[in-house]
Amino acid sequence: MDGRTVAAVSTPKGKGGVAMIRISGEDAFGVASRVFIPVSGKSLSSYKPNTAVYGRFNEDGIAFDDGMAIVYKTPSSFTGEDTVELCCHGGLLVTRKLLTAVFAAGAGPAGPGEFTKRAFINGKLTLSEAEAGAGIIDAASEKHLGISLLQLEGSLSRKISDIYSKLTYLLSSVYAFIDYPDEDMTDIPVDEMKKTLSGILKELDALYESRKYGKAISEGVSAVIAGRPNTGKSSLLNFLSGSERAIVTDIEGTTRDVITEKITVGSIVLNLSDTAGIREGGDMIEKMGIERSAEAVKNAEIIILVLESRLTGGDEKVIKLIKDAGKEAVTVALYNKTDVNNAVFGGIFENEIAFSAKTGEGKARLEEIIAKLCSEAERGDDGTVIISARQFGALKRARNGVSSAIAALDTFTQDIAGMDIESAVAALGELDGREVTEEVVNNIFSHFCVGK
Repeated sequence: MDGRTVAAVSTPKGKGGVAMIRISGEDAFGVASRVFIPVSGKSLSSYKPNTAVYGRFNEDGIAFDDGMAIVYKTPSSFTGEDTVELCCHGGLLVTRKLLTAVFAAGAGPAGPGEFTKRAFINGKLTLSEAEAGAGIIDAASEKHLGISLLQLEGSLSRKISDIYSKLTYLLSSVYAFIDYPDEDMTDIPVDEMKKTLSGILKELDALYESRKYGKAISEGVSAVIAGRPNTGKSSLLNFLSGSERAIVTDIEGTTRDVITEKITVGSIVLNLSDTAGIREGGDMIEKMGIERSAEAVKNAEIIILVLESRLTGGDEKVIKLIKDAGKEAVTVALYNKTDVNNAVFGGIFENEIAFSAKTGEGKARLEEIIAKLCSEAERGDDGTVIISARQFGALKRARNGVSSAIAALDTFTQDIAGMDIESAVAALGELDGREVTEEVVNNIFSHFCVGK
């Protein structure tokens, strides 16, 4: 780091009971002592680490609030630096006044994610652990929150570190082969090296496949509610979102455009779109809406086909559209309005459920099917799930490197395979921050909130 002492408000903007300003850096105690006077009369730096101290906040020698200062000392703080957290009353004016006083006392403004970035640079967190901290803040589902907590505690880092160690051990054998080709210095035969790499590839494949589920619980899966007019598509959107998001009437063609809402179904986040009913005819505006509906079906990762309690001739066009798009395997045929009539399944799709948007019948089954489509059952509870696109990109390069190394051992000598192993090691190093460029680090933390 550049040695600066920085500060920022680490609680949400707005009026509340308490606000907290975090100060971190070489002069954290000096800056805090210029704005905070303990009622004990002792200096802040004299207190033991992890101690809360009561006192008054002042500006130009005039007290304007009372509160607490919490003392953390290097290297045992979150950032690895001397840190003081000032907790004042959570009014807009008093918070702004305290932050202004802290800046006047010598601190500079912290950038987005700067405290977490300092923790990473000072070796307090790996890059995946730092990203997990942001995941806890951004969590849209209970499962995302739980996995982020496990990853903050090092679950993914330990897994990556284990694979990294296996690869570097193999690489050391390759280096011995390169440096001493006539001395038979390598102690790993080609067959054993190939077997070890195959085992590593299986581990990387499991992580690679976890990305589908990781995306589903964090960013969300593109899902579309499709069907002919008046089957209850908008009622379903309103039911799942818990709000009157779409207009519901008995008039066909009410929905003229695609309406999208982010909702949580079980542990899965859906970017769920209600579409115009697909049918022949209608005015020009409705036809445009139907065209957009057809496009949404083609691009969707999950389709919820809403039918009435049984198939009718009007459903054929929608079913043909789904089949033409090759989306049968990701379609849930939802036979709606079972509060009026019993469902009669058509047997066209593997996933069929009876449902009522009025009573909620079938909701648990819908959650179960969507979880299955997003590979939830294949995931364990150990937190080794790839959440971010950045992690996935690095993992993909590592996987390709190991795969290429296995292929090279079939044709070439170990030194050629070693080039691919080096590539895999570098990719894993980037994934967890062992070998990552400053540009990548800055880009990651630029997406964090200020004060984190």
